[in-house]
Amino acid sequence: MTQQIVVAALYKFVTLENYVDLREPLLQAMVDNGIKGTLLIAEEGINGTVSGSREGIDGLMAWLKNDPRMDDIDHKESYCDDQPFYRTKVKLKKEIVTLGVEGVDPNKQVGTYVDPQDWNALISDPEVLLIDTRNDYEVSIGTFEGAIDPKTTSFREFPDYIKEHFDPAVHKKVAMFCTGGIRCEKASSYMLSQGYDEVYHLKGGILKYLEEVPQEETRWQGDCFVFDNRVTVRHDLSEGDYDQCHACRTPISIEDRASEHYVAGISCPHCWDKLSEKTRRSAIDRQKQIELAKARNLPHPIGYNYKQTPSEA
Repeated sequence: MTQQIVVAALYKFVTLENYVDLREPLLQAMVDNGIKGTLLIAEEGINGTVSGSREGIDGLMAWLKNDPRMDDIDHKESYCDDQPFYRTKVKLKKEIVTLGVEGVDPNKQVGTYVDPQDWNALISDPEVLLIDTRNDYEVSIGTFEGAIDPKTTSFREFPDYIKEHFDPAVHKKVAMFCTGGIRCEKASSYMLSQGYDEVYHLKGGILKYLEEVPQEETRWQGDCFVFDNRVTVRHDLSEGDYDQCHACRTPISIEDRASEHYVAGISCPHCWDKLSEKTRRSAIDRQKQIELAKARNLPHPIGYNYKQTPSEA
């Protein structure tokens, strides 16, 4: 029986003054352990999603935790049969999740972490304002019952959305969530800086909730978008039925793929009448390369570029 691939989503807000010097040793540790995927490092911490064998992931985590600053790094695991990444990368960033507001630092100020087992009770409180901090196409796949969708297309839009729609004098309790916990952690730091007193966020994000909360007790509805080639996972963390359009990067359902406007790798019902000729031509060329590599039994020729990097998770 073929060993399943372990997919590990990991992050930690921690001050890394020497993050530039960490890039090459970290990349080498990934290569040595046969790890694929992307890790982002910045002065404010580390973030990313990677995959490999059980031994490989354990080896990478041991390497990270050998640094005392990383000894309690947050990570969540799921499994799949096929390699969900094509490349191995370590990128230097200004922020490991891009909010674009100076002075927001979860290392200095952060909201109250809520364990998955306590999340249902919190969001059942009618006084709690529940906000999904992810982007619109992620929310469209699945979200928590009763959550507000800010309809943002990037995390940079979140501060303006909050300023336009909510008031700390009125909204006394705020709870937020995201895929793996990093985005809502930074959002909680921002909310506190804006005068909100009671700010909560789901520890470990949706993925940890799906891992630990039994399906019969869930308040989650739908699938969860993930930043790898599985596209979505179900409540049991098995791979979902969604694919992703290579042209517009929108998650596409089985129904979408049955549409007359769906052409594998080239267009889907969400973009067939919106694509520029340049984008369409690029998608056609890309698909030809993929099909040629597959016919020749060669490695996938191009990395899978999502709407966001893992820094937006």
